[in-house]
Amino acid sequence: MTLASLLELSSRTALVTGGSKGIGKAIARGLAEAGADVCITARHADELEAATREIGAGLDVRVAWRVCDMADRAEVDAMADWVLGEFGKVDILFNNAGTNQPQTLVETTDESWDRVLEINFTSCMRLARKLTPGMIERGWGRIIHLSSVMAVASNSGRGNYSGTKAALSAMSRAHALELGPHGITVNCLAPGPIATELPMSLLNDEQKKRFSERTAVKRWGETQDLVGPALLLASDAGAYITGTTLLVEGGMLCRTFD
Repeated sequence: MTLASLLELSSRTALVTGGSKGIGKAIARGLAEAGADVCITARHADELEAATREIGAGLDVRVAWRVCDMADRAEVDAMADWVLGEFGKVDILFNNAGTNQPQTLVETTDESWDRVLEINFTSCMRLARKLTPGMIERGWGRIIHLSSVMAVASNSGRGNYSGTKAALSAMSRAHALELGPHGITVNCLAPGPIATELPMSLLNDEQKKRFSERTAVKRWGETQDLVGPALLLASDAGAYITGTTLLVEGGMLCRTFD
């Protein structure tokens, strides 16, 4: 088997949640470039339409989209049924959609806790549960959850976010044991500071500099920095990698004391 064939995804179909921008869009494009048909989901139709054109530009693959609010269980189930009906199967599930509502423990409301838990964790389980039977039947599948460096090292006020991201890693280990005999791998991808629209719009220059200085490479990551690791986990190149969390954080966690 050649290196190119290890990364080849021409016979595969991928579902990427939160695929209209940022990390999700970059990874959806990477999967499409590797030959996979791709469906992306997000909450806004106009953003999905634009992203679909970008993801499929110049490629001979099918790229489709579906509006879905990952906080709404009925919408998640309907979306999964729609994708299976349109494509016939899903071989690669990339659970990228997530949210973050910073609050201290004392300030945390039931509403914010439930929403973060639903989007960041429960929806990932529900989609995997829905799509796994087909993967088992075919004897091949890839489930990848987007975790975070904040599952390992956190900040004040991020208990709900860090808790859900750490839970994804723990859940992946259990599911890897269940699904490994069926040719299915289950992993997490955990990025560090990535220069997407949200942090770049919220942080001032000093805060941005502080994040970059915390890394070993002295820079923010770009969405493209996650494409290679995602393709590794999504393809036959990563067939012997399961139940793990792959950190892509520029060496941020190498540091102990300043």
